[in-house]
Amino acid sequence: MSTTATLFGALKAHLRSRSLTYADLAGGLGVSEGTIKRIFSSRRCSTRQLDAICEYLQLDLADLVRTLPRPHRLLEHLTWKQEEEVTGDLKLFVVAVCALHLLRVEEMLQYYEMTEAECVSKLLRLEHIGFLELHPGNRYRLLVARTFRWIPDGPIARLAKREMTDFFDHSFDAPGELLQVLNVRVSEASRLSLLRRLQQVAEAYNEQHVADAGLPLAQRHPLSVWLAVRAWEPRMFKALRRAASAARPA
Repeated sequence: MSTTATLFGALKAHLRSRSLTYADLAGGLGVSEGTIKRIFSSRRCSTRQLDAICEYLQLDLADLVRTLPRPHRLLEHLTWKQEEEVTGDLKLFVVAVCALHLLRVEEMLQYYEMTEAECVSKLLRLEHIGFLELHPGNRYRLLVARTFRWIPDGPIARLAKREMTDFFDHSFDAPGELLQVLNVRVSEASRLSLLRRLQQVAEAYNEQHVADAGLPLAQRHPLSVWLAVRAWEPRMFKALRRAASAARPA
């Protein structure tokens, strides 16, 4: 995908995140809806028009560009050694997660106990790893792919598992919260189909995360979604298995 196509795709995502239509944008800019449709269909507009769109969306153009993926050398995952390095330094891990959350340096300092010098030093370490690219004014650009994942059962995944007790020590009854465990028996084809749908849900959360990046931090609330799929039977059930059935694979 070209940079231009990605740029207009990001603008569309920001419109969706604010529930705005082309007609809303046209009214805000004082132009016809047809003009806005032509801009987005042709992916062509003047710098003045682009600035006007960003201003209407209360979006800093630099921040919009910062959220765009690079076409090359994007990280799909860290190495095992790199994950060990990140988990071995709590502040480095916090800065890495904040960067994935698209927080500005001043927002990181607002929330976490560290100096600006410490924060920048962690960003420089992440730049050395290839996780991001640091720019003047403490701005950065992520160099991770949209498909970026931590290593399954790697150092960071193990750290997350150790924190699971804290995650589940909660009632999950507030608005916007959900805890639902499903244990089912389905065919192999159905299992793969359902797994693809879960992956689409995860991608939808990721796309909305990027689309909302231009909103003030106070309007972007931290949300954690755990998706885990595996063949599993509770130990208490296994204890009741008959000897013959226990020998057969699940």
